[in-house]
Amino acid sequence: MSNPTIPPVTSASSDAASGLRRLRQFAAGEQAGAAWLGCLGALLITLGGLGAGSTRIQDPVLDSLHLSWLRFGHGLVLSSVLLWAGVAVMLVAWLGLGRRVIEGTVSTYTLIATTGFWLAPLLLSVPVFSRDTYSYLAQGALLRDGFDPYQVGPVDNPNPLLDDVSPIWAATTAPYGPAFILVAKLVTMLVGNNVVAGTMVLRLCMLPGLALLIWAAPRVAARVGGSAPAALFLAVLNPLVIIHLMGGVHNEMLMVGLVLAGIALTLERRHLAGITLVALAAAVKATAAIALPFLVWVWMRRLREPRGSARLDEGEPKLEPRHEPRGSARLDEGEPKLEPRLEHRGSARLDEGEPKLEPRLEPRGYPTVVAFAAATAVSTAIVVAVFAVLSALAGVGLGWLTALLAGNVKIINWLTVPTAAANLIHAVGGLFAPVNFYAVLHITRISGVAVIGLALPVLWWRSRRDDRAAVAGIAWAMLVVVLFVPAALPWYYTWPLAVAATLVRSPTAIAAIAAASTWIMVIFKPDGSHGMYTWLHVIGATGCAVYAWRRLSQAQPAPELDAA
Repeated sequence: MSNPTIPPVTSASSDAASGLRRLRQFAAGEQAGAAWLGCLGALLITLGGLGAGSTRIQDPVLDSLHLSWLRFGHGLVLSSVLLWAGVAVMLVAWLGLGRRVIEGTVSTYTLIATTGFWLAPLLLSVPVFSRDTYSYLAQGALLRDGFDPYQVGPVDNPNPLLDDVSPIWAATTAPYGPAFILVAKLVTMLVGNNVVAGTMVLRLCMLPGLALLIWAAPRVAARVGGSAPAALFLAVLNPLVIIHLMGGVHNEMLMVGLVLAGIALTLERRHLAGITLVALAAAVKATAAIALPFLVWVWMRRLREPRGSARLDEGEPKLEPRHEPRGSARLDEGEPKLEPRLEHRGSARLDEGEPKLEPRLEPRGYPTVVAFAAATAVSTAIVVAVFAVLSALAGVGLGWLTALLAGNVKIINWLTVPTAAANLIHAVGGLFAPVNFYAVLHITRISGVAVIGLALPVLWWRSRRDDRAAVAGIAWAMLVVVLFVPAALPWYYTWPLAVAATLVRSPTAIAAIAAASTWIMVIFKPDGSHGMYTWLHVIGATGCAVYAWRRLSQAQPAPELDAA
Protein backbone atom coordinates (compact mmCIF):
# COMPACT_ATOMS: atom_id res chain seq x y z
CA MET A 1 0.00 0.00 0.00
CA SER A 2 1.40 3.34 -0.99
CA ASN A 3 2.09 5.93 1.65
CA PRO A 4 -0.32 8.90 1.63
CA THR A 5 1.26 12.06 0.39
CA ILE A 6 0.79 15.40 2.07
CA PRO A 7 -0.14 18.11 -0.41
CA PRO A 8 2.40 20.91 -0.43
CA VAL A 9 1.44 24.13 1.25
CA THR A 10 0.78 26.72 -1.41
CA SER A 11 2.66 29.98 -1.38
CA ALA A 12 -0.59 31.95 -1.09
CA SER A 13 -1.78 30.07 1.98
CA SER A 14 1.67 30.29 3.54
CA ASP A 15 1.77 34.05 2.96
CA ALA A 16 -1.72 34.42 4.43
CA ALA A 17 -0.78 32.43 7.52
CA SER A 18 2.40 34.47 7.92
CA GLY A 19 0.43 37.69 7.56
CA LEU A 20 -2.12 36.66 10.18
CA ARG A 21 0.66 35.59 12.54
CA ARG A 22 2.35 38.96 12.14
CA LEU A 23 -0.95 40.76 12.70
CA ARG A 24 -1.59 38.80 15.92
CA GLN A 25 1.90 39.63 17.16
CA PHE A 26 1.29 43.29 16.34
CA ALA A 27 -2.09 43.35 18.11
CA ALA A 28 -0.54 41.89 21.25
CA GLY A 29 2.50 44.17 21.25
CA GLU A 30 3.26 47.65 22.51
CA GLN A 31 3.18 49.11 18.99
CA ALA A 32 -0.59 48.49 18.82
CA GLY A 33 -1.48 50.98 21.55
CA ALA A 34 -2.58 53.69 19.12
CA ALA A 35 -4.38 51.08 17.00
CA TRP A 36 -6.54 49.93 19.90
CA LEU A 37 -7.13 53.47 21.14
CA GLY A 38 -8.29 54.61 17.69
CA CYS A 39 -10.43 51.48 17.40
CA LEU A 40 -12.15 52.48 20.64
CA GLY A 41 -12.76 55.94 19.20
CA ALA A 42 -14.24 54.46 16.02
CA LEU A 43 -16.48 52.19 18.09
CA LEU A 44 -17.77 55.19 20.07
CA ILE A 45 -18.43 57.05 16.80
CA THR A 46 -20.36 54.06 15.48
CA LEU A 47 -22.48 53.80 18.65
CA GLY A 48 -23.06 57.54 18.90
CA GLY A 49 -23.89 57.71 15.21
CA LEU A 50 -27.04 55.66 15.77
CA GLY A 51 -28.64 58.75 17.23
CA ALA A 52 -26.43 61.72 16.37
CA GLY A 53 -25.11 60.73 12.94
CA SER A 54 -26.62 61.53 9.55
CA THR A 55 -29.50 59.22 10.28
CA ARG A 56 -32.57 58.51 8.17
CA ILE A 57 -35.72 60.58 8.54
CA GLN A 58 -37.64 57.45 9.50
CA ASP A 59 -35.45 54.56 10.60
CA PRO A 60 -37.35 51.26 10.88
CA VAL A 61 -34.19 49.48 12.01
CA LEU A 62 -33.87 51.62 15.14
CA ASP A 63 -37.62 51.36 15.70
CA SER A 64 -37.49 47.57 15.56
CA LEU A 65 -34.62 47.55 18.07
CA HIS A 66 -36.47 50.01 20.33
CA LEU A 67 -33.58 52.45 20.00
CA SER A 68 -35.35 55.34 18.30
CA TRP A 69 -35.11 57.25 21.61
CA LEU A 70 -31.42 57.80 20.83
CA ARG A 71 -32.43 60.38 18.23
CA PHE A 72 -34.41 62.69 20.50
CA GLY A 73 -34.08 64.60 23.77
CA HIS A 74 -31.72 63.10 26.31
CA GLY A 75 -31.04 60.19 23.97
CA LEU A 76 -29.70 62.60 21.37
CA VAL A 77 -27.50 64.26 24.00
CA LEU A 78 -26.10 60.87 25.00
CA SER A 79 -25.51 59.93 21.35
CA SER A 80 -23.77 63.24 20.67
CA VAL A 81 -21.51 62.85 23.70
CA LEU A 82 -20.54 59.34 22.62
CA LEU A 83 -19.84 60.40 19.04
CA TRP A 84 -17.76 63.46 19.90
CA ALA A 85 -15.90 61.46 22.55
CA GLY A 86 -15.04 58.97 19.82
CA VAL A 87 -13.75 61.76 17.58
CA ALA A 88 -11.62 63.09 20.45
CA VAL A 89 -10.19 59.64 21.23
CA MET A 90 -9.33 59.05 17.58
CA LEU A 91 -7.66 62.46 17.30
CA VAL A 92 -5.56 61.73 20.38
CA ALA A 93 -4.53 58.35 18.93
CA TRP A 94 -3.73 59.92 15.55
CA LEU A 95 -1.63 62.73 17.00
CA GLY A 96 0.22 60.23 19.17
CA LEU A 97 1.12 58.32 16.03
CA GLY A 98 2.16 61.61 14.44
CA ARG A 99 4.72 62.23 17.17
CA ARG A 100 6.19 58.80 16.55
CA VAL A 101 6.31 59.49 12.80
CA ILE A 102 8.25 62.70 13.42
CA GLU A 103 10.51 60.98 15.94
CA GLY A 104 11.13 58.10 13.51
CA THR A 105 9.97 55.39 15.92
CA VAL A 106 7.06 53.92 13.96
CA SER A 107 7.18 51.46 11.07
CA THR A 108 5.20 51.51 7.85
CA TYR A 109 3.61 48.20 8.83
CA THR A 110 2.36 49.67 12.10
CA LEU A 111 0.64 52.49 10.24
CA ILE A 112 -0.99 50.17 7.70
CA ALA A 113 -2.17 47.71 10.36
CA THR A 114 -3.52 50.57 12.47
CA THR A 115 -5.67 51.67 9.53
CA GLY A 116 -7.52 48.35 9.66
CA PHE A 117 -8.15 48.65 13.41
CA TRP A 118 -9.60 52.15 13.03
CA LEU A 119 -11.69 51.31 10.01
CA ALA A 120 -13.34 48.08 11.16
CA PRO A 121 -16.01 49.57 13.49
CA LEU A 122 -16.88 52.32 10.98
CA LEU A 123 -17.82 49.75 8.35
CA LEU A 124 -21.00 49.17 10.38
CA SER A 125 -21.71 52.82 11.13
CA VAL A 126 -24.55 54.93 9.81
CA PRO A 127 -23.22 57.77 7.62
CA VAL A 128 -21.61 60.45 9.78
CA PHE A 129 -20.90 64.13 9.05
CA SER A 130 -22.69 63.92 5.69
CA ARG A 131 -25.90 62.76 4.03
CA ASP A 132 -24.32 62.38 0.58
CA THR A 133 -24.65 58.60 0.53
CA TYR A 134 -28.43 58.94 0.29
CA SER A 135 -28.00 61.14 -2.80
CA TYR A 136 -25.60 58.62 -4.32
CA LEU A 137 -28.15 55.83 -3.93
CA ALA A 138 -30.99 57.93 -5.35
CA GLN A 139 -28.86 58.93 -8.36
CA GLY A 140 -27.93 55.30 -8.96
CA ALA A 141 -31.61 54.40 -8.81
CA LEU A 142 -32.31 56.99 -11.52
CA LEU A 143 -30.02 55.18 -13.94
CA ARG A 144 -31.35 51.80 -12.81
CA ASP A 145 -34.93 52.86 -13.50
CA GLY A 146 -34.23 54.25 -16.96
CA PHE A 147 -33.73 57.94 -16.14
CA ASP A 148 -30.72 60.02 -17.11
CA PRO A 149 -29.22 61.33 -13.83
CA TYR A 150 -27.57 64.14 -15.84
CA GLN A 151 -30.95 65.40 -17.01
CA VAL A 152 -33.21 64.94 -13.97
CA GLY A 153 -32.79 64.89 -10.21
CA PRO A 154 -33.84 62.20 -7.72
CA VAL A 155 -37.14 64.01 -7.14
CA ASP A 156 -38.29 62.82 -10.59
CA ASN A 157 -38.08 59.18 -9.49
CA PRO A 158 -40.18 58.81 -6.32
CA ASN A 159 -39.11 55.81 -4.24
CA PRO A 160 -38.07 55.06 -0.64
CA LEU A 161 -34.50 56.21 -1.36
CA LEU A 162 -35.72 59.74 -2.02
CA ASP A 163 -37.00 60.21 1.54
CA ASP A 164 -33.52 60.68 3.00
CA VAL A 165 -31.98 62.82 0.26
CA SER A 166 -31.09 66.33 1.42
CA PRO A 167 -33.51 68.88 -0.08
CA ILE A 168 -30.60 70.80 -1.61
CA TRP A 169 -29.73 67.78 -3.78
CA ALA A 170 -33.19 66.31 -4.45
CA ALA A 171 -33.75 68.41 -7.57
CA THR A 172 -30.06 68.63 -8.59
CA THR A 173 -28.68 66.54 -11.44
CA ALA A 174 -25.71 64.28 -10.72
CA PRO A 175 -22.32 66.06 -10.83
CA TYR A 176 -20.36 62.79 -10.88
CA GLY A 177 -18.75 60.98 -13.78
CA PRO A 178 -20.06 57.84 -15.49
CA ALA A 179 -17.79 55.51 -13.51
CA PHE A 180 -19.32 56.44 -10.18
CA ILE A 181 -22.87 56.57 -11.54
CA LEU A 182 -22.35 53.00 -12.75
CA VAL A 183 -21.15 51.96 -9.28
CA ALA A 184 -24.22 53.54 -7.68
CA LYS A 185 -26.48 51.86 -10.23
CA LEU A 186 -24.96 48.43 -9.56
CA VAL A 187 -25.39 48.92 -5.81
CA THR A 188 -29.09 49.77 -6.17
CA MET A 189 -29.55 46.83 -8.55
CA LEU A 190 -28.06 44.58 -5.89
CA VAL A 191 -29.93 45.88 -2.82
CA GLY A 192 -33.00 47.48 -4.38
CA ASN A 193 -34.34 50.39 -2.36
CA ASN A 194 -32.91 49.14 0.94
CA VAL A 195 -31.15 52.20 2.35
CA VAL A 196 -29.26 50.39 5.11
CA ALA A 197 -27.90 47.65 2.85
CA GLY A 198 -27.17 50.22 0.15
CA THR A 199 -25.12 52.33 2.56
CA MET A 200 -23.07 49.33 3.71
CA VAL A 201 -22.40 48.08 0.18
CA LEU A 202 -21.55 51.55 -1.08
CA ARG A 203 -19.05 51.94 1.75
CA LEU A 204 -17.46 48.65 0.75
CA CYS A 205 -17.15 50.02 -2.79
CA MET A 206 -14.93 52.78 -1.37
CA LEU A 207 -12.45 50.26 0.08
CA PRO A 208 -10.50 49.84 -3.20
CA GLY A 209 -9.81 53.59 -3.11
CA LEU A 210 -8.39 53.30 0.41
CA ALA A 211 -6.33 50.25 -0.59
CA LEU A 212 -4.90 52.14 -3.57
CA LEU A 213 -4.07 55.08 -1.31
CA ILE A 214 -2.20 52.79 1.10
CA TRP A 215 -0.31 51.21 -1.80
CA ALA A 216 0.52 54.40 -3.65
CA ALA A 217 1.35 56.94 -0.94
CA PRO A 218 4.68 55.37 0.15
CA ARG A 219 5.68 54.72 -3.48
CA VAL A 220 5.10 58.31 -4.56
CA ALA A 221 6.87 59.58 -1.45
CA ALA A 222 9.92 57.44 -2.28
CA ARG A 223 10.03 58.86 -5.81
CA VAL A 224 9.74 62.53 -4.88
CA GLY A 225 11.89 62.64 -1.75
CA GLY A 226 9.08 62.48 0.76
CA SER A 227 8.60 60.26 3.80
CA ALA A 228 6.56 57.06 3.54
CA PRO A 229 5.44 57.10 7.22
CA ALA A 230 4.48 60.78 6.96
CA ALA A 231 2.53 60.06 3.76
CA LEU A 232 0.56 57.27 5.42
CA PHE A 233 0.01 59.32 8.57
CA LEU A 234 -1.39 62.34 6.70
CA ALA A 235 -3.10 60.76 3.69
CA VAL A 236 -4.50 57.50 5.11
CA LEU A 237 -4.83 57.61 8.90
CA ASN A 238 -5.98 61.22 8.91
CA PRO A 239 -9.43 61.41 10.61
CA LEU A 240 -10.50 63.62 7.72
CA VAL A 241 -10.06 60.49 5.57
CA ILE A 242 -11.09 57.75 8.00
CA ILE A 243 -14.11 59.53 9.50
CA HIS A 244 -15.27 61.75 6.63
CA LEU A 245 -14.45 59.68 3.54
CA MET A 246 -15.09 56.21 4.93
CA GLY A 247 -17.46 57.02 7.79
CA GLY A 248 -19.32 59.54 5.66
CA VAL A 249 -19.18 57.33 2.51
CA HIS A 250 -17.79 59.83 -0.03
CA ASN A 251 -16.73 59.06 -3.58
CA GLU A 252 -13.61 61.18 -2.96
CA MET A 253 -12.21 57.98 -1.46
CA LEU A 254 -12.26 56.31 -4.87
CA MET A 255 -11.07 59.43 -6.65
CA VAL A 256 -8.00 60.21 -4.52
CA GLY A 257 -6.98 56.55 -4.41
CA LEU A 258 -7.10 56.26 -8.20
CA VAL A 259 -5.30 59.60 -8.68
CA LEU A 260 -2.43 58.75 -6.35
CA ALA A 261 -2.08 55.25 -7.82
CA GLY A 262 -1.99 56.80 -11.29
CA ILE A 263 0.72 59.21 -10.19
CA ALA A 264 2.73 56.34 -8.69
CA LEU A 265 2.55 54.27 -11.88
CA THR A 266 3.46 57.25 -14.06
CA LEU A 267 6.51 58.02 -11.93
CA GLU A 268 7.50 54.36 -12.25
CA ARG A 269 7.43 54.65 -16.08
CA ARG A 270 4.18 52.74 -16.50
CA HIS A 271 2.67 55.74 -18.21
CA LEU A 272 -0.24 54.08 -20.02
CA ALA A 273 -1.52 52.42 -16.85
CA GLY A 274 -0.96 55.58 -14.79
CA ILE A 275 -2.84 57.89 -17.16
CA THR A 276 -5.64 55.32 -17.42
CA LEU A 277 -6.11 55.28 -13.64
CA VAL A 278 -6.20 59.08 -13.48
CA ALA A 279 -8.76 59.08 -16.30
CA LEU A 280 -10.84 56.58 -14.30
CA ALA A 281 -10.56 58.90 -11.30
CA ALA A 282 -11.85 61.79 -13.44
CA ALA A 283 -14.74 59.54 -14.44
CA VAL A 284 -15.58 59.34 -10.74
CA LYS A 285 -15.16 63.05 -10.06
CA ALA A 286 -13.92 65.63 -12.55
CA THR A 287 -11.39 67.20 -10.17
CA ALA A 288 -8.99 64.34 -10.85
CA ALA A 289 -8.44 65.67 -14.37
CA ILE A 290 -6.32 68.45 -12.84
CA ALA A 291 -3.48 65.94 -12.47
CA LEU A 292 -3.34 64.95 -16.15
CA PRO A 293 -1.47 67.96 -17.64
CA PHE A 294 1.16 67.71 -14.91
CA LEU A 295 1.73 64.02 -15.64
CA VAL A 296 2.27 64.92 -19.30
CA TRP A 297 5.47 66.69 -18.17
CA VAL A 298 6.63 63.48 -16.47
CA TRP A 299 6.00 61.40 -19.57
CA MET A 300 7.60 64.01 -21.82
CA ARG A 301 10.81 63.95 -19.80
CA ARG A 302 10.99 60.17 -20.10
CA LEU A 303 10.59 60.39 -23.86
CA ARG A 304 13.41 62.94 -24.05
CA GLU A 305 15.84 60.60 -22.33
CA PRO A 306 18.19 58.54 -24.54
CA ARG A 307 16.34 55.38 -25.49
CA GLY A 308 17.77 52.44 -23.61
CA SER A 309 19.70 54.70 -21.24
CA ALA A 310 20.05 54.25 -17.53
CA ARG A 311 16.88 55.12 -15.68
CA LEU A 312 16.42 58.03 -13.34
CA ASP A 313 15.98 57.17 -9.71
CA GLU A 314 15.37 60.21 -7.55
CA GLY A 315 17.07 62.33 -10.17
CA GLU A 316 20.39 60.45 -10.23
CA PRO A 317 21.56 58.42 -13.28
CA LYS A 318 22.60 54.87 -12.53
CA LEU A 319 24.06 52.09 -14.65
CA GLU A 320 22.51 48.65 -14.71
CA PRO A 321 25.40 46.18 -14.37
CA ARG A 322 23.94 43.50 -16.62
CA HIS A 323 23.98 45.89 -19.57
CA GLU A 324 27.55 47.15 -19.07
CA PRO A 325 30.36 46.20 -21.46
CA ARG A 326 33.39 44.65 -19.94
CA GLY A 327 35.68 47.26 -18.53
CA SER A 328 32.91 49.73 -17.84
CA ALA A 329 32.39 51.52 -14.55
CA ARG A 330 31.51 49.25 -11.64
CA LEU A 331 30.30 49.86 -8.13
CA ASP A 332 32.30 48.39 -5.29
CA GLU A 333 31.08 49.37 -1.86
CA GLY A 334 29.58 52.52 -3.33
CA GLU A 335 32.86 53.67 -5.02
CA PRO A 336 33.16 53.63 -8.82
CA LYS A 337 36.32 51.95 -10.14
CA LEU A 338 37.78 51.48 -13.60
CA GLU A 339 39.76 48.52 -14.87
CA PRO A 340 42.06 50.23 -17.38
CA ARG A 341 43.41 47.12 -19.11
CA LEU A 342 39.88 45.79 -19.90
CA GLU A 343 38.34 49.11 -20.93
CA HIS A 344 36.92 49.35 -24.45
CA ARG A 345 36.66 52.52 -26.41
CA GLY A 346 33.26 54.12 -25.89
CA SER A 347 32.59 52.40 -22.58
CA ALA A 348 31.31 54.31 -19.55
CA ARG A 349 33.96 56.46 -17.89
CA LEU A 350 34.14 58.38 -14.68
CA ASP A 351 34.51 62.14 -14.74
CA GLU A 352 34.56 63.83 -11.38
CA GLY A 353 32.84 60.84 -9.80
CA GLU A 354 29.75 60.82 -12.06
CA PRO A 355 29.03 57.94 -14.49
CA LYS A 356 28.40 59.11 -18.06
CA LEU A 357 27.37 57.31 -21.21
CA GLU A 358 28.93 58.12 -24.57
CA PRO A 359 26.14 59.42 -26.86
CA ARG A 360 27.15 57.16 -29.71
CA LEU A 361 26.39 54.03 -27.66
CA GLU A 362 22.65 54.74 -27.46
CA PRO A 363 19.98 56.26 -29.68
CA ARG A 364 19.09 59.79 -28.69
CA GLY A 365 15.74 60.60 -27.08
CA TYR A 366 12.97 62.46 -28.83
CA PRO A 367 13.19 66.24 -29.25
CA THR A 368 11.25 68.23 -26.66
CA VAL A 369 8.43 69.29 -28.97
CA VAL A 370 7.95 65.77 -30.33
CA ALA A 371 8.06 64.25 -26.82
CA PHE A 372 5.51 66.76 -25.52
CA ALA A 373 3.20 66.25 -28.49
CA ALA A 374 3.38 62.47 -28.18
CA ALA A 375 2.72 62.45 -24.43
CA THR A 376 -0.18 64.88 -24.85
CA ALA A 377 -1.73 63.01 -27.77
CA VAL A 378 -1.57 59.58 -26.15
CA SER A 379 -2.84 60.92 -22.81
CA THR A 380 -5.75 62.61 -24.55
CA ALA A 381 -6.56 59.44 -26.48
CA ILE A 382 -6.59 57.42 -23.25
CA VAL A 383 -8.95 59.88 -21.55
CA VAL A 384 -11.30 59.93 -24.54
CA ALA A 385 -11.31 56.13 -24.73
CA VAL A 386 -11.99 55.71 -21.00
CA PHE A 387 -14.89 58.17 -21.05
CA ALA A 388 -16.30 56.75 -24.28
CA VAL A 389 -16.37 53.21 -22.89
CA LEU A 390 -17.81 54.19 -19.50
CA SER A 391 -20.40 56.55 -21.00
CA ALA A 392 -21.48 53.82 -23.41
CA LEU A 393 -21.80 51.30 -20.56
CA ALA A 394 -23.85 53.76 -18.52
CA GLY A 395 -25.87 54.95 -21.50
CA VAL A 396 -25.24 58.63 -20.68
CA GLY A 397 -23.49 61.58 -22.28
CA LEU A 398 -21.42 64.43 -20.85
CA GLY A 399 -24.30 66.22 -19.14
CA TRP A 400 -22.59 65.81 -15.78
CA LEU A 401 -20.09 68.52 -16.77
CA THR A 402 -22.86 71.12 -16.75
CA ALA A 403 -23.98 69.93 -13.31
CA LEU A 404 -20.59 70.45 -11.65
CA LEU A 405 -21.37 73.95 -10.40
CA ALA A 406 -25.14 73.57 -10.18
CA GLY A 407 -25.03 72.13 -6.67
CA ASN A 408 -22.01 74.04 -5.42
CA VAL A 409 -23.64 77.43 -5.90
CA LYS A 410 -26.27 76.38 -3.35
CA ILE A 411 -23.65 75.78 -0.64
CA ILE A 412 -22.72 78.72 1.55
CA ASN A 413 -19.98 78.27 4.16
CA TRP A 414 -16.58 79.69 5.07
CA LEU A 415 -14.48 76.93 3.52
CA THR A 416 -13.61 78.82 0.33
CA VAL A 417 -12.07 82.25 -0.15
CA PRO A 418 -14.89 83.71 -2.31
CA THR A 419 -17.68 82.75 0.10
CA ALA A 420 -15.64 83.72 3.16
CA ALA A 421 -14.86 87.10 1.56
CA ALA A 422 -18.54 87.69 0.81
CA ASN A 423 -19.45 86.86 4.40
CA LEU A 424 -16.82 89.26 5.75
CA ILE A 425 -17.84 92.07 3.41
CA HIS A 426 -21.46 91.58 4.37
CA ALA A 427 -20.70 91.46 8.10
CA VAL A 428 -18.29 94.41 8.20
CA GLY A 429 -19.83 96.53 5.45
CA GLY A 430 -23.27 96.01 6.92
CA LEU A 431 -22.17 97.97 9.97
CA PHE A 432 -21.96 101.11 7.83
CA ALA A 433 -24.44 100.63 4.99
CA PRO A 434 -26.89 98.04 3.63
CA VAL A 435 -25.07 95.27 1.73
CA ASN A 436 -26.72 92.82 -0.64
CA PHE A 437 -25.01 89.59 0.37
CA TYR A 438 -25.94 87.59 -2.73
CA ALA A 439 -24.77 90.36 -5.09
CA VAL A 440 -21.42 90.44 -3.31
CA LEU A 441 -21.26 86.63 -3.33
CA HIS A 442 -21.84 86.58 -7.08
CA ILE A 443 -18.90 88.94 -7.64
CA THR A 444 -16.52 87.14 -5.28
CA ARG A 445 -17.31 83.76 -6.82
CA ILE A 446 -16.69 85.03 -10.35
CA SER A 447 -13.39 86.48 -9.07
CA GLY A 448 -12.52 83.11 -7.56
CA VAL A 449 -13.07 81.32 -10.87
CA ALA A 450 -10.84 83.93 -12.53
CA VAL A 451 -8.09 83.24 -9.97
CA ILE A 452 -8.30 79.53 -10.78
CA GLY A 453 -8.13 80.24 -14.50
CA LEU A 454 -4.99 82.35 -14.06
CA ALA A 455 -3.23 80.23 -11.42
CA LEU A 456 -3.48 76.76 -12.95
CA PRO A 457 -1.56 77.50 -16.18
CA VAL A 458 1.19 79.22 -14.17
CA LEU A 459 1.47 76.27 -11.77
CA TRP A 460 1.52 73.85 -14.69
CA TRP A 461 4.29 75.70 -16.50
CA ARG A 462 6.44 75.99 -13.37
CA SER A 463 6.15 72.25 -12.68
CA ARG A 464 8.00 71.04 -15.77
CA ARG A 465 11.43 70.77 -14.12
CA ASP A 466 11.35 67.31 -12.48
CA ASP A 467 9.08 64.70 -10.90
CA ARG A 468 8.91 66.38 -7.52
CA ALA A 469 7.93 69.68 -9.14
CA ALA A 470 5.18 67.94 -11.12
CA VAL A 471 3.69 66.27 -8.04
CA ALA A 472 3.96 69.51 -6.07
CA GLY A 473 2.22 71.27 -8.95
CA ILE A 474 -0.69 68.82 -8.72
CA ALA A 475 -1.01 69.44 -4.98
CA TRP A 476 -0.90 73.23 -5.35
CA ALA A 477 -3.33 73.19 -8.27
CA MET A 478 -5.86 71.12 -6.33
CA LEU A 479 -5.47 73.38 -3.30
CA VAL A 480 -6.08 76.48 -5.42
CA VAL A 481 -9.21 74.89 -6.89
CA VAL A 482 -10.58 73.96 -3.46
CA LEU A 483 -9.84 77.42 -2.04
CA PHE A 484 -11.34 79.42 -4.91
CA VAL A 485 -14.26 77.34 -6.21
CA PRO A 486 -17.68 78.85 -5.43
CA ALA A 487 -18.14 76.51 -2.46
CA ALA A 488 -16.45 73.54 -0.84
CA LEU A 489 -17.11 70.88 1.78
CA PRO A 490 -14.59 69.42 4.26
CA TRP A 491 -13.89 66.28 2.26
CA TYR A 492 -12.90 68.37 -0.78
CA TYR A 493 -9.68 69.15 1.06
CA THR A 494 -8.65 65.51 0.77
CA TRP A 495 -7.91 66.22 -2.92
CA PRO A 496 -4.73 68.21 -2.28
CA LEU A 497 -4.09 66.44 1.03
CA ALA A 498 -3.47 63.03 -0.54
CA VAL A 499 -0.89 64.43 -2.97
CA ALA A 500 0.78 66.90 -0.60
CA ALA A 501 1.25 64.16 2.01
CA THR A 502 3.74 62.42 -0.25
CA LEU A 503 5.95 65.51 -0.47
CA VAL A 504 6.40 66.63 3.13
CA ARG A 505 9.36 65.76 5.33
CA SER A 506 9.60 68.83 7.52
CA PRO A 507 8.15 68.39 11.05
CA THR A 508 6.71 71.90 10.76
CA ALA A 509 4.87 71.00 7.55
CA ILE A 510 3.54 67.77 9.07
CA ALA A 511 2.27 69.66 12.14
CA ALA A 512 0.68 72.39 10.00
CA ILE A 513 -1.17 69.93 7.74
CA ALA A 514 -2.34 67.95 10.78
CA ALA A 515 -3.65 71.11 12.46
CA ALA A 516 -5.51 72.23 9.33
CA SER A 517 -6.96 68.74 8.84
CA THR A 518 -8.17 68.71 12.44
CA TRP A 519 -9.97 72.05 12.09
CA ILE A 520 -11.63 71.09 8.81
CA MET A 521 -12.68 67.72 10.21
CA VAL A 522 -14.19 69.08 13.42
CA ILE A 523 -15.91 72.17 11.98
CA PHE A 524 -18.78 70.05 10.61
CA LYS A 525 -21.45 68.43 12.75
CA PRO A 526 -22.20 64.69 12.77
CA ASP A 527 -25.62 65.20 11.18
CA GLY A 528 -24.03 66.77 8.08
CA SER A 529 -24.59 70.43 8.96
CA HIS A 530 -21.71 72.82 9.67
CA GLY A 531 -20.91 74.86 12.75
CA MET A 532 -19.21 77.82 11.09
CA TYR A 533 -21.94 80.24 12.14
CA THR A 534 -21.81 79.10 15.77
CA TRP A 535 -19.02 80.81 17.69
CA LEU A 536 -18.81 78.06 20.29
CA HIS A 537 -18.31 75.45 17.60
CA VAL A 538 -15.68 77.56 15.80
CA ILE A 539 -13.79 78.11 19.06
CA GLY A 540 -13.90 74.39 19.81
CA ALA A 541 -12.59 73.46 16.35
CA THR A 542 -9.85 76.07 16.60
CA GLY A 543 -8.85 74.76 20.03
CA CYS A 544 -8.55 71.23 18.59
CA ALA A 545 -6.37 72.55 15.76
CA VAL A 546 -4.10 74.41 18.18
CA TYR A 547 -3.78 71.27 20.29
CA ALA A 548 -2.82 69.28 17.18
CA TRP A 549 -0.17 71.83 16.25
CA ARG A 550 1.36 71.93 19.72
CA ARG A 551 1.27 68.15 20.11
CA LEU A 552 3.28 67.59 16.94
CA SER A 553 5.48 70.68 16.93
CA GLN A 554 6.90 69.67 20.33
CA ALA A 555 8.03 66.26 19.08
CA GLN A 556 11.77 65.64 18.76
CA PRO A 557 12.34 64.99 15.02
CA ALA A 558 14.42 62.11 13.74
CA PRO A 559 17.73 63.19 12.13
CA GLU A 560 16.47 62.72 8.57
CA LEU A 561 13.32 64.79 9.23
CA ASP A 562 15.26 67.38 11.20
CA ALA A 563 17.61 67.84 8.25
CA ALA A 564 14.62 68.29 5.91
